[in-house]
Amino acid sequence: MAQLLRGGRLLLDERIVDGHDLLIADGRIVAVGPGLDPDGATPVDLPPGSLLAPGFIDVQVNGGGGTLFNDEPTQTGVQTIAAAHRRFGTTGLLPTIITDAPDRLSRAADAVIAARAIPGSGVLGVHFEGPFISPQRPGVHDPRFIRSPTAADLALLTDLAADPAVGRVLLTLAPETVDSATLDRLAGTGILLSAGHSAADWQQTTDALAHGVRGFTHLFNAMPPLTARAPGLIAAALLDPNSWCGLIVDGIHVHPGTLRLALAAKPFDRMMLVTDAMLATGTDVSEFDLQGRRVLRRNGRLETEDGTLAGADIDMAQAVRNCRDLLGLPVERALALASRHPAAFLGLDDRLGRIAPGWQADLVLLTDDLQVLGTWVEGGWLAADPAKAPVPPAA
Repeated sequence: MAQLLRGGRLLLDERIVDGHDLLIADGRIVAVGPGLDPDGATPVDLPPGSLLAPGFIDVQVNGGGGTLFNDEPTQTGVQTIAAAHRRFGTTGLLPTIITDAPDRLSRAADAVIAARAIPGSGVLGVHFEGPFISPQRPGVHDPRFIRSPTAADLALLTDLAADPAVGRVLLTLAPETVDSATLDRLAGTGILLSAGHSAADWQQTTDALAHGVRGFTHLFNAMPPLTARAPGLIAAALLDPNSWCGLIVDGIHVHPGTLRLALAAKPFDRMMLVTDAMLATGTDVSEFDLQGRRVLRRNGRLETEDGTLAGADIDMAQAVRNCRDLLGLPVERALALASRHPAAFLGLDDRLGRIAPGWQADLVLLTDDLQVLGTWVEGGWLAADPAKAPVPPAA
């Protein structure tokens, strides 16, 4: 059934326009423009002043809705996490499993395959954050499970990359712990390689970029600081014009001034928002267990009892608002960091991250203050609060 969305404002690339309608059918955007009047389409009147934007895409989601992917690497676990984040505007995501026992990689992949088979799941693939990371920069990752890739690991990853049912495969690794031949092999299969939880120096990082690393996981966090005589991984990331950097914009992981500097240093279209969210998103839990360690939720932070940050207590809509409020970005640019840029990183920008004819109808409806009213995924509407749905579903 075709739906004609009308009455709101639309984000068209980096331009917010009034007086435009949006026609969607069969899960895709059919037409955009003023005064559309197609036969047979169900009209859907958007709330006055609302903003229709491309749905958010989050490539680093550890959990949500009370479920942690490491603990529940199942189809149900993935669905719970995706549902929790959809309430906050995320229409596409990579469930992320952090460093864990070897069997978790295959179980996580199987869970993602099962979830992706469900229409409208919003699951775009899987993110393995570790286990091939630096013991010097583990963050909250369990050192017991940090290791170098084995032949079995490489075979599994190669098989996953060749299986379209998995979707995108993102692997965060410490480039100094993996040799160039292995980086070449992994990148050659289509796996997206991202440097993170790393102690790599400048030369090691630039070498890794030449051998297929395309991204940097939560820039500034779990990596050496940039100094006068040791530019290191951070400077290499910011000076490389082709790679993408994930940013946690919660005002805690990275100072807003540092984030502003990063945005000024690197091409804007190579920056993207990530949440690094844990199971607390969409719940009121005050503490939880992470691989045997107690994690406390307090003062906007998720931290272990010794003060180590354990993911972030943030959703993508809040990250967008923080870009506006803490970084001074125009709304159009803040929204691009949450949609068009991660779509490009994943190589999905020919179908996601824009409002344009032919693109998938993955959309978020926002108030003028960037609160989420609801989302469409593959053309299917879901209110952020079903008890107060501001837009009636199409008949």
